[in-house]
Amino acid sequence: MNKKMIVYILGKMLGVEGAVLLIPALVSLIYWEKSGFSFLIVSAVLGIIFFLFGRKKPKCTRIYGKEGFAIVALAWILWSLFGALPFVISGSIPNYIDAFFETVSGFTTTGSTILSEIESLPMGINFWRCLTHWIGGMGVLVFVLMITSLDDENSMPLMRAEMPGPEADKLVPKARNTAALLYGMYFVLTAAEVVLLMLGGMNFYDALVHSFSTAGTGGFSNRNTSVAFYDSAYIDGVITVFMILFGVNFNVYFLLLLKDWKNALKNEELRAYIGIIAGSIAVITLNILNIYGNVLHAFRYASFQVASVITTTGFYTADYELWPELSKAVLLTIMFIGACAGSTGGGIKVCRFVILCKSIGQEIRKILHPNAVTVVKLNGKRVGADTMRGINVYFAAYVFIVVASVLLVSIDNFDFATSFSGVLTTISNVGPGISKVGPVENFHMFSPLSKLVFSFDMLVGRLEIIPFLIILSPALWRKKF
Repeated sequence: MNKKMIVYILGKMLGVEGAVLLIPALVSLIYWEKSGFSFLIVSAVLGIIFFLFGRKKPKCTRIYGKEGFAIVALAWILWSLFGALPFVISGSIPNYIDAFFETVSGFTTTGSTILSEIESLPMGINFWRCLTHWIGGMGVLVFVLMITSLDDENSMPLMRAEMPGPEADKLVPKARNTAALLYGMYFVLTAAEVVLLMLGGMNFYDALVHSFSTAGTGGFSNRNTSVAFYDSAYIDGVITVFMILFGVNFNVYFLLLLKDWKNALKNEELRAYIGIIAGSIAVITLNILNIYGNVLHAFRYASFQVASVITTTGFYTADYELWPELSKAVLLTIMFIGACAGSTGGGIKVCRFVILCKSIGQEIRKILHPNAVTVVKLNGKRVGADTMRGINVYFAAYVFIVVASVLLVSIDNFDFATSFSGVLTTISNVGPGISKVGPVENFHMFSPLSKLVFSFDMLVGRLEIIPFLIILSPALWRKKF
């Protein structure tokens, strides 16, 4: 266990966070807000930490998978712990646990909040809330790899530990180049959305923060009523399209850049993702038709909510708590499925769902044809035994954590729908749930213990469980490991 290298990388990463905090400080300065000092104070503290621990590289620099997982999990925790301080110091969220919850929700692109009044927050603070989505969407480590030479020798174990999905693929030979390419595509899509939202009447600030939240599939807004504030079919349409785009595996965009249209369009996960979205929109549109009076209005609200939930973004334009039970059941189901692997979305990922369905079909064929040789394939490639084992372990851990979390949250004595959907929406990184944590509600009424449980669930969901289980293992920290 190379603990010195872990400390070095974490020190360097905290230095990057300190530099990033200067951006919302500048926004506060532009709007002449005192909250800018809170960012400067935290930035200075992180600068000192970088100076003490992140400048001198240890003699032994080699790290392996176990260190990679530990670094990723600890980096997300530390970024959240320090990222919460500007909220507390500025007085925007005086309670530190509430501020930690809000920051974890931001970096994990969950979008759950404890705030009822958002529009009165300083512009710099609201900018920081939404910027955490944009940074967390691609991943804290991918972001650091993109702007620094963090540790070229060991960068791939770090990316593998952070990238969502059963497997992490390199787009190009060097991990840092992969990070830069991912962020290049990410930036272009974000900039395109900013321009289109401004064409729909949004001012630059609003367009920027909503694009940050869409890109990270997070859902924070600077408006109390989220996107519903604008009451614009055009803005709803633009955000709907971009939520769906950011829920697509970025490997598909890489194939499109290479003009490999055939393999991009034949991607099974992409086709399943589009199919689930289309089917869900059709069912909900028909189910809520009597509420909205005509097909176009029903389609507008159904498509926005479906895109928001399956990509785990969390924006809303309607209170779906008032919709029929079938519509709510469909939304709860796609909340569990989530977006594509390799996207900024959360959930269990469509590819896992596809592989699970195929493995069930394989078992049925084995029973019907005992002598037949059957294999599970995805995109024409055989799914390896290690991947299948990883998926089974993931599902088992997922169910265990959900059950344990529901039991702990139930101590607050809210109804089961509130407790269960609160856990499901946080571990799936969606944001709003149903009942008392529905789209027009928030998490302020929960106890500090429950908020910490939800924070753990958000981090576990974003990092796909295993990194956090590893750092909780005593064996990891033994000297002879």
